[in-house]
Amino acid sequence: MAISPFEERYRTDMNAVFDDRSKLAKWMAVEVALAKAHAQLGNVPKGVPEKIHEAAAKVTLARMLAIEAEIHHDLMAMVKALTEQAGDAGKYVHLGATSYDIEDTATALMFMDAIWLLDSHMEKLGKELKRLALAHKKTVCVGRTHGQHAVPTTYGMKFALYYQELKRGRERLQDAKKRIAVGKMSGAVGTMATFGKDGPKIQKIVMKELGLGEAKVTNQVVQRDRHAEVLCALALVAALLEKMAKEIRNLQRTEIGEVAEPFASRQVGSSTMPHKRNPHKSERVCSLARLVRANVLTAMENIALEHERDLTNSANERAIFPESFIATDYMLLEMGRILSGLVFYPENIRRNLELTKGLIMAERVMIYLTDKRGMGRQDAHELVRTLAQEAFEGGRHLKDLLLEKKVLDRKEAAELFDYSTYIGQAEKIVDEAVG
Repeated sequence: MAISPFEERYRTDMNAVFDDRSKLAKWMAVEVALAKAHAQLGNVPKGVPEKIHEAAAKVTLARMLAIEAEIHHDLMAMVKALTEQAGDAGKYVHLGATSYDIEDTATALMFMDAIWLLDSHMEKLGKELKRLALAHKKTVCVGRTHGQHAVPTTYGMKFALYYQELKRGRERLQDAKKRIAVGKMSGAVGTMATFGKDGPKIQKIVMKELGLGEAKVTNQVVQRDRHAEVLCALALVAALLEKMAKEIRNLQRTEIGEVAEPFASRQVGSSTMPHKRNPHKSERVCSLARLVRANVLTAMENIALEHERDLTNSANERAIFPESFIATDYMLLEMGRILSGLVFYPENIRRNLELTKGLIMAERVMIYLTDKRGMGRQDAHELVRTLAQEAFEGGRHLKDLLLEKKVLDRKEAAELFDYSTYIGQAEKIVDEAVG
């Protein structure tokens, strides 16, 4: 039975990037690259890298775990398992390296795979947001600020806003990728002492072989500000997904009812209330976003390791790295499913536009009186504010009160209280935002 929900319930393709088999493969890839570097510099006999590469294909996870159970050191267990399979070349496995030369370099490789996968899913979600933005750029709805009805906007504006923020999220992640895509081959405290004068050359050859940059200076580990930056970038993506999910949850409230996440024909909303159509998918996104943000704090704590390093980062990184990537990946996929089946209720959208009986057009009337009637802006504001208060308290439509007070004539009122003509440049903004 799975203990972590990320093993089954929230599993995605991202799990394969961080599972033990992937980690083992990445570790051995670094070991092979190290052997190639030694061979290129004449430090080991010819043919050694090939033999170690062949041996890597024979190492099983089960054997490595069996050795680890005896020696209580996972990386050294891999080294021993690889040495067993390498024959005479085994004595050259791990030559000159310390554990985190292998581990941190392999972690960079896993992060590269993870960021690539995330970006592909972010691109897919972006296409869905673009589709919705264009499809609903003329779907006029009430805008809300401070939880109160403000002035009209469009659903296209909402989705275009998310599209642009997602685009920034992709850019941040790619930017962070530049700084995490580095490895080290610098020994116990970063001095390259075990490699002697060949140290810089070995590190350069290994990283070139693996497609990584070089960490110019390290101690025993690659510095954790790099990893924390990536988790911060993930947290910002998670925050956007939560923003989208929270908006859907609020718009799905019974009292609002403008949109709803998809609900299958046999889906159950509540164990006791048969009528419930809870936005549980959106709530799940919001819940997982909290976890991704919380992991950033742990990643920040890992930056200040003692002296040339301590081991306080190691145990928690086994959790926060895969958790953060898998959770973010799951949220991206879940939000894609929500948006692709999002249900709109046009009648409720129109109803909510009229809910305040024209009060949301008070701004437009004020601007009209200033521009067309020559009133001072503050005078127009005070007049409309007073009438808006009177309309609210009397339960009357603002348009009727303005007609009664002869502030507007019928033609003016009809034009000014047409919600569809007070969306400014919304259509153009949407086109430019997602174009």
